[in-house]
Amino acid sequence: MKLKVGDKVRVIAGSSKGVEGKITKTFKDENRVIVEGAHIVKKHKKGNGQETGGILEVEAPIDASNVMLIDPKTKKTTRIGYTIDEKTNKKCRISKKSNEKID
Repeated sequence: MKLKVGDKVRVIAGSSKGVEGKITKTFKDENRVIVEGAHIVKKHKKGNGQETGGILEVEAPIDASNVMLIDPKTKKTTRIGYTIDEKTNKKCRISKKSNEKID
């Protein structure tokens, strides 16, 4: 998965299409991510002695193919590629549109 926690993304498909937010959690095995403010579902929670129960609104996971990274420089959605940094010899992510480093 090319997305990381903290990346700013836009939802490109589904009921939350067009919503922008940061990734709060990733599930690499399932290829899913949780985005702030996107795919809000209602969850029924039973109360116990310390906490009250009720109907909560929580963010549910979205498939990673339904979100696109927002390029920090151009503020537009972009695909992600990889390149080897010549100074450190480590793999780093780049924007496919501007060919600039993302992180």
